[in-house]
Amino acid sequence: MSSVDGAPIDGSEFVFELCVCQWAERAWPPEGVDTDDSALVVARQIGTKRRRWDTVVVECDPEGLRQRANFGLAELDSDLLHVVRNAPAEWTWYRDALPDPGYPWRYVREAVHEAADRGLVERRRLSNNRIELRRKWEYPDWVRRIVAIENKPDLDASAARALAPQLERDVALALADEVWVATTETGDTVEPALIEDVPVEAGVLTVDADGDASVSWHPRSLSVDDPGTRILERPAGGEHDASAARFEYADAEWKADKRLELAERAYGRGWRAYADTMRPDCRQFRLSDETPGFLPYCDAKECHQTAGQCSGSCPDFEPEPPVWRSGDWPITGGPGKGIKRLLERQRRRERPGLDGES
Repeated sequence: MSSVDGAPIDGSEFVFELCVCQWAERAWPPEGVDTDDSALVVARQIGTKRRRWDTVVVECDPEGLRQRANFGLAELDSDLLHVVRNAPAEWTWYRDALPDPGYPWRYVREAVHEAADRGLVERRRLSNNRIELRRKWEYPDWVRRIVAIENKPDLDASAARALAPQLERDVALALADEVWVATTETGDTVEPALIEDVPVEAGVLTVDADGDASVSWHPRSLSVDDPGTRILERPAGGEHDASAARFEYADAEWKADKRLELAERAYGRGWRAYADTMRPDCRQFRLSDETPGFLPYCDAKECHQTAGQCSGSCPDFEPEPPVWRSGDWPITGGPGKGIKRLLERQRRRERPGLDGES
């Protein structure tokens, strides 16, 4: 990657992940990949209970994405989605309006109250204590495709062997439309990632020193509308290993619901929330302006720190002086608060329609 004040950007997966997210937000799809004119939502560390992806690109219907803003910036979990997707146009008792969830109705009632408190639906209580609801807006069909990217800056043979089983599970389940691996460009005639043990269904992106990615191998489109296979256990291999693989099927309805939940998490969290688990209120913390984009940087360590390194227990942690935090313009609340507001504004800018924004 590029450098800051003469110090090269470290090769940590965290920093590489931020670079890939910034590239995807400004340049997706990669050159040579045909796709429709979709709006984008990019997020990091999004997944299911069994699997978490480094980078997720949600390709959206532009008008649907704008209508999604009616429901606010915060994500909608599965319980809230059950309410807002099925809320009727006219006042109806909630148990008549909503499909049977397969779990006790008291939890649905709690979700109705939460949705009403957040302004997502309208609610009223009748004299017989029945709770009725009606929708304020129709929940849009805003998600077109979901692309999963696994980031491995140094994809050597051992890293590829460790990554291959995860990618094979992704391909078998087909929860994402495409699965990619992003790795650092080496400049070799044949990139090492192409000869390592990576499933042929996964695409390969190589990222250059400026944070721009190019396609080294095109992925196969996966059958997201069909049932998938969830691999639970597989033989370790070897001539004495006669154990059988264990798997189960994931039906298409479960996949469709899970894909929407993933898209909602991506919408609400984005990829800039790293500041919430770091200490931008430390006077050593700043955002460096790199060729790939803004990256967190620690002046004390003279490197792009990870979230694990940037904590209150860090020996170099120096809280901002109180006078900084009590200041007014131009940095109300101190530089740390200013950094968080900047990242929040950038996230909202990628969500058209919020608060009347374009």
